[in-house]
Amino acid sequence: MSKIESLIEDIKKYNTNSDFGIVRKAYNFAYRLHQGQKRLGGEDYIEHPFEVAKILVDMHADVSTICAALLHDCIEDTKINMNQIEREFGDEISSLVEGVSKIMKVDFKTGEDYGAENIRKVLFATTKDVRVILIKLADRLHNMQTLKHFREDKQKRISKETMEIYSPIAHKLGMWTMKGMLEDLSFKYLEPKAYSEIKMKINEKREKREEKKEKIINILEEKLNQNHINANVSGRAKYFYSIYRKMKQKNKSFDEIFDLIAVRIIVENKSDCYRTLNLIHQIWEPVPGRFKDYITNPKPNGYQSLHSDVKTPLGVVLEVQIRTLNMHYKAKYGVAAHWRYKGTERDKLFDRRIAWLEQILDWKRESKSRDFVESLKIDLFQDEIVVFTPKGDPIILTEGSTPIDFAYEVHTDIGNHCSKAEVNNKIVPLNTKLNSGDIINIITQKNAKPSRNWLSFVVTNRAKSKIKQSLGMVSERDAKALRVAQESDDYKINLLNFLDYNGNKQLKISKCCNPQYGDNIKAFVMKDGSISIHKSDCVNLATLVNNKEIPMKWKQKDRTIRTLMIYVRDRIGLIEDLLNMLAEKEVVVLSINVKSVKEHLVISLRMKIDEAEKLNKLVLDIKKINDVIDIKLRKRFLFFEK
Repeated sequence: MSKIESLIEDIKKYNTNSDFGIVRKAYNFAYRLHQGQKRLGGEDYIEHPFEVAKILVDMHADVSTICAALLHDCIEDTKINMNQIEREFGDEISSLVEGVSKIMKVDFKTGEDYGAENIRKVLFATTKDVRVILIKLADRLHNMQTLKHFREDKQKRISKETMEIYSPIAHKLGMWTMKGMLEDLSFKYLEPKAYSEIKMKINEKREKREEKKEKIINILEEKLNQNHINANVSGRAKYFYSIYRKMKQKNKSFDEIFDLIAVRIIVENKSDCYRTLNLIHQIWEPVPGRFKDYITNPKPNGYQSLHSDVKTPLGVVLEVQIRTLNMHYKAKYGVAAHWRYKGTERDKLFDRRIAWLEQILDWKRESKSRDFVESLKIDLFQDEIVVFTPKGDPIILTEGSTPIDFAYEVHTDIGNHCSKAEVNNKIVPLNTKLNSGDIINIITQKNAKPSRNWLSFVVTNRAKSKIKQSLGMVSERDAKALRVAQESDDYKINLLNFLDYNGNKQLKISKCCNPQYGDNIKAFVMKDGSISIHKSDCVNLATLVNNKEIPMKWKQKDRTIRTLMIYVRDRIGLIEDLLNMLAEKEVVVLSINVKSVKEHLVISLRMKIDEAEKLNKLVLDIKKINDVIDIKLRKRFLFFEK
């Protein structure tokens, strides 16, 4: 059986209804393009994309993701371009390939700047489709597995980047296995002496430990059978870096850390999880303070399991994890376990799982790529909490968050009109720090408004930005220029070319459900006259029952419509300078909006421009305006019709 047919057989085990023909096509397409190319280890280059695809098949990825993995290096390493990929494989696969492909290496003074900008590009693509980061993580894993062929300095640089960026991202996405493997491979090159010592000590004690572990597993299996609990009991491997980190954090020796036997018990349902825990506590004495219920209170990355340490007669402490098979799959693969094939609904926690990434990218767009990556590292290591709405929906927040942070995370209007907050059915001050597991109820009033004082205690970037936006923290001169632009006849005419309703109301895509092009939507007129667009199944529709609903649907994509996100330092007259320049260039402006992000402004400029060359020239002209930091093209369609 050929390699690709073997891969297809593995896909069939979890997805029998896939288009296997397109997988063969992607492999053969990549094989032809990479023919004659070799990796540093001497193997044919096609081995790399094939191994990346295998890693994703192990995660039970969908066919589009697997095809994109097979094609992911074609743009960088062959003469093919994105238009050809799109013609051969369609929009979905080509957009995934584009998301993971490196940008053209131009205008970068150093390799560090280039690498940092590529990280930023991948993360922006991830906010539109989480499968981009799954491919990138699989790509990074295989590169780490073959890192022995590189120079020592490059091994350390790549390993450091993996430890600081990719491993924390895997953790944030709940991909425990991916995180562990990336950390161990990085540890091998960053701390080779410590890695070798731990590996040697593990091998020395392996036989004696295996003997103890088998005795414990036999006892557990017998007791579970006697109590009619169907379960699978197995030893749990410990990652080398995890052992090393615990030794450092707790200032303990290898024997003190590693002399724990770890087992995992997989049962059929949640009830059996607690029955099994009770049974184990009857057999062996629990270690005080070493029980965690992550089923009732999941970790921010969605992880669920019962953890308990118990003392055994064999002279060792037993670490036990108890979970269902579904919980185990989610713990192992994180967001990959939540992915659903096209046309089915994703769960709320899945959508919340990448909310942190959208926040980072919205409010951490620095002028220099390396500054962006450094600030990203800080955000990746921030601790998080999980709190709940009164209906039980989980909300992930930064540790130290307050009810105001919670309110803005749920919906901008709830934050803007927050007057009181209940935490666990008790009224609390709005600056109260929340804890994981808290149930939050926000009480709103029509005349309530954000207070400047809120900025002194909120911690999430979303809350800070929305409060500043509501308080109108934009210079008076620029605000006037913006109003003039939005009230001009040209603006009204151009807007009405795309919107089939009377008036000049601003359209807002709701952040609570983030509808994408093609989703079923509902539109409501808000108190400020704007129109808010939600998914038709958005959990917050109940809060909009008193708002007028407008029938609306997506228009066909107009590929001449472009949106530029222009990042600038706030100064008097900047927006006026921009508008004057656009008028001189006879650019057809459809809309222009400004929001404050910390010390910067973000100008969203929507316009009609039909040639890529003209767009590139315009971007260069805008960059010449004083205090313009950066410009990004947003590939998102926000046009509706009745």
